[in-house]
Amino acid sequence: MGSFQTSVFGFFISQLCIGQLRAQLGTTANIRPIVVGRCYNYITLVDPSLRIDCEDIWRRFEESVVLRSSFNATVDYRQMFDAIPQTWPCNRCLFWSQTRNLMHSYTAVERHFWTLEDTLVGFMFNELVWCAREERSGFDFGSCPPWAPSRLHTVYSLWRQASQNFAEMACGNVTVLLNGSISNAFNRQSMFGSVELDGLDPCRVDYVHIRVVTNLEGPFTESCSKGSIADLIQILRSRGFRWTCTLNDETLMNLQCVQNPEQASCQRCASGFSRGTEPPTDPCGC
Repeated sequence: MGSFQTSVFGFFISQLCIGQLRAQLGTTANIRPIVVGRCYNYITLVDPSLRIDCEDIWRRFEESVVLRSSFNATVDYRQMFDAIPQTWPCNRCLFWSQTRNLMHSYTAVERHFWTLEDTLVGFMFNELVWCAREERSGFDFGSCPPWAPSRLHTVYSLWRQASQNFAEMACGNVTVLLNGSISNAFNRQSMFGSVELDGLDPCRVDYVHIRVVTNLEGPFTESCSKGSIADLIQILRSRGFRWTCTLNDETLMNLQCVQNPEQASCQRCASGFSRGTEPPTDPCGC
């Protein structure tokens, strides 16, 4: 298994272990000061133009979680989102699926991109867990249900609504980063496939730029013309989107070499540069 695929597989295994641990531990300790503190940090250092009442956002969030009528009722965060009238600039939205680690490296280099984690809601709640106690009011710090794609799930419901808002506000050119070393790189059950794609508006979005990246040493499972990515392109066509698709963007491949310099294709490139010659042009790029 190649390093990129291994890193993706390892991420999901780690998330499973973390999810099981957090299912035992419950709501993230000190969640209120974490969320409120992140909010103040965001409006002070990240986007001082926002006029947001961080304490009010927390109150609305807390009410959505702990005061819902029944644990069989959908978790509704609309009153919290109504208090966050944030917009983001055109031509900067980056969507991703099963490429989380590489996405973070990519946005660190290509700093004009915006992901969901760059919005205020994404910034405040990233990597936190929360749920309410069933018999008494308040958060349950002892045990929370494991992650599940259900509107009854307190964490999933927030991220689903945040993802929908993020997609609906996207304009100009948007970019989608997909993992071509796995089957179903475009998964209709993922947050991108089930929520964000449907939220994109062809009247607001000029182009959807698909970036397919594979592990440097393979497997080369999917491409712009093969597998589920071809299905994605067909959906875009049917909805009237204009699109482009690129396999193994140079920047993305270079980032993999930075993270995994021992890979053979990276060694060939480094050897070519050290001799002052042109590096080899193979399917893996460099």
